[in-house]
Amino acid sequence: MASPSFDRVAFVTNGTAEADIAASRLRARYGDNAVEDADFVVALGGDGLMLQTLHRVMSSDIPVYGMNFGSVGFMMNTFSEDDLESRLAAAQPTHIYPLSMEVLDTTGQTQTALALNEVSLFRASYQAAKIQIIVDGETRLDELICDGALLSTPAGSTAYNLSAHGPILPIEAQLLALTPISPFRPRRWRGAILSNRAVVKFITREADKRPVSAVADNVEFQHVLEVTVREDRSRGVTLLFDPGTSLEERVLSEQFRF
Repeated sequence: MASPSFDRVAFVTNGTAEADIAASRLRARYGDNAVEDADFVVALGGDGLMLQTLHRVMSSDIPVYGMNFGSVGFMMNTFSEDDLESRLAAAQPTHIYPLSMEVLDTTGQTQTALALNEVSLFRASYQAAKIQIIVDGETRLDELICDGALLSTPAGSTAYNLSAHGPILPIEAQLLALTPISPFRPRRWRGAILSNRAVVKFITREADKRPVSAVADNVEFQHVLEVTVREDRSRGVTLLFDPGTSLEERVLSEQFRF
């Protein structure tokens, strides 16, 4: 990474009073720029703000350094007003890539969105969803009766995927996690680990009777017929972590929590 330019740092917050006060002090001390003009973005909030900020800078791949003002802060560093220049200079970068989701809905409209964590399908009524799963053109599961299913990146594997009992993937692994959400039939199917080159298509059955929505991070489409997901290596984002607290280390440590 090139030598940091501290004349071009942008600060964003999650809008809480505590984060806004901290951002005001940091701006007074280190200056401030628009996100689009910055060499670094410092995000003061939680993992939700980090995801929003990463989506915002995805086209330019401006590195983002988070400081925790949220609840979990899995993707954030510890907050401190001091030595920001040296912290940014010493920070370890982690590069992650999004999933590209293409949705065909019941009106025949096609829409797209990107997901850094996961693409999820959810039943949208009291009835269970029925979903066919096709991987690289071959049907792997003719009918999954469930509350939904998700495809997760390594970065997202410790988020909703883990709550749905999916596997944790090493952050550098060229893999994706395919995980059912509350499966009813086949009851014992626990999902699959796929190559990041895989193209996964979900086809909903009885879409009028059993409506399904599809979500890419925080973008939702309703009444979907087909959802096609693949990793997009033409885009990417860079997160910065203090030495010894990299995302790789956090994902590894998460596997030994109980």
